[in-house]
Amino acid sequence: MSQPFDFALVVDDDPDIALAARLALRELFARVETLTAPDELATVLKKDSPDVILLDLNFERGATDGSEGLEQLGRIMKLDPDAAVVIITAHGAVSVAVEAIKRGASDFVAKPWGNERLAATVRSAAALRRTRIEARLERERSTEIGQSSAETPLLGKSDAMSRVRQLIERAAPTDANVLILGENGTGKEIVAREIHRLSRRAGKPMVAIDLGATSESLFESELFGHMKGAFTGASSDRLGRLKAADHSTLFLDEIGNLPLHLQPKLLTALEQRQVVPVGANKAVPIDVRVVAATNLSAEKLSDENRFRQDLLFRLNTIEIHLPALRARREDIPVLLEHYLSQYARKYDKPVRELGGDALDLLVNYDWPGNVRALRHAAERAVILADGDSYRIEDFPLPSRPDAPSLQLLGGNLNLDQLEKQMIERALRMHHFNISLAASELGLSRGALYRRMEKHGL
Repeated sequence: MSQPFDFALVVDDDPDIALAARLALRELFARVETLTAPDELATVLKKDSPDVILLDLNFERGATDGSEGLEQLGRIMKLDPDAAVVIITAHGAVSVAVEAIKRGASDFVAKPWGNERLAATVRSAAALRRTRIEARLERERSTEIGQSSAETPLLGKSDAMSRVRQLIERAAPTDANVLILGENGTGKEIVAREIHRLSRRAGKPMVAIDLGATSESLFESELFGHMKGAFTGASSDRLGRLKAADHSTLFLDEIGNLPLHLQPKLLTALEQRQVVPVGANKAVPIDVRVVAATNLSAEKLSDENRFRQDLLFRLNTIEIHLPALRARREDIPVLLEHYLSQYARKYDKPVRELGGDALDLLVNYDWPGNVRALRHAAERAVILADGDSYRIEDFPLPSRPDAPSLQLLGGNLNLDQLEKQMIERALRMHHFNISLAASELGLSRGALYRRMEKHGL
């Protein structure tokens, strides 16, 4: 049977204590090593990362104040802030062990120990280290996403966008869950990040998951986490997004893609404020504010066969409808100016004027991919333009109506074949750029990938 953890390091100058610890932990760890000289600890940590370190407090003969162990603890935490350190102490030095915990140790065990007590303490410490690393990686990933998203502000002076801003300002300071409705490309994630930025949880990065790009077999693991061995391929414990967003905001993009059979579990987690990872028997508490988004209409969401109404009630305490770009054409010049300037700086291109005729055509275009499609069009124009001003030819707008005729599709009325031909046409039109093709089709990237797989493209 494989051990749940890889490596434990025991640091104690008493070889009998070190041997006893190694024997007690051999069922938990694939490898248990011992050190009798603490000066060797830094060398080991620069080469390897133990799941847990058992550290004695005193090494010099007659020493009882624990100063050596506390000094070594400081060095360990400096080398590895995620380290899990369990202090080994005598019964009379519990106060020193408590001081060690204040300085970063995970727990302590007193000599002589019971093997069951030692194993339970060390197991908890090693699991805590994994959780810390998972949470840090998730925060770093979310911060990177947040920084890239921060480059895209919520632009527009139309009445529709003014109403959206008012709702954001009123909802953000509360902990109420928010549901954002809108077509693909309207900026639902930007709104979610603005809500988080103005909330009381802004001190921690928002955690996001695109349910439209998540394989159905991984939904449960992604949301709730899993334990090592819970299923084939679960080689280690994994922190779910709900727990990673503890004391922060969780953005559930494309919530309409959540399978019906998993919706009760999400509802239970939100109601009880706790999650049970796949393969675990014990619930883990969470404190999460949920912002969800979907391109489904309110009518489709109200279909019990597609979405549980009790979950919808839990998610849409406040509902924000994002208008399509064609419904706020007065914002198009502002958006074009912003993105053309942004990409001119990015690609070190000259600032060009947007001629009146070209601007009129762009304002009157329906933009089936909404703001996302406009952004891609602006990027392409900046890259391809070579004159003193932008021309309509610099923007990737179809020369034919967006919905091709049956003649263009060979008169075929088979829906699967029509869908495949539409996808092929969009991919060719945009030179197989998935983001641009998805925007052209009014789909998310994940949805387009699934359809491409379905049709063998």
